[in-house]
Amino acid sequence: MVSRVLVGAHYGLKDWLAQRVTAVAMLAYTLVMLVFLLALGRGPMTYASWKALFAQGWMRAATFVFVASVLIHAWVGMRNIFMDYIHPTGLRLAIQIATILWLVACAGWAMQILWRI
Repeated sequence: MVSRVLVGAHYGLKDWLAQRVTAVAMLAYTLVMLVFLLALGRGPMTYASWKALFAQGWMRAATFVFVASVLIHAWVGMRNIFMDYIHPTGLRLAIQIATILWLVACAGWAMQILWRI
């Protein structure tokens, strides 16, 4: 009898959907930022113009959605790489925990930056 250890199996559809949804969110934010940069391209970009843009609640929320999308996108991609290429279960778990801690720290830092403006 063969004993199979299933660690992280059956993520397929959820991973695929998460990657696509986060990619669309990042694309939308990038397009909004490009429009803003093109609109500012006629005049000088100053600290005051950036502060005015990010002082608006909708822009902070959109930026937070963008940051969350980047973090989720990164997690799904890194987790899949770890599952494919790191075979010792203990090592893979340790690396995944380190990655989660790093991404949570990045999310906290982004929130601090966004709500400090």
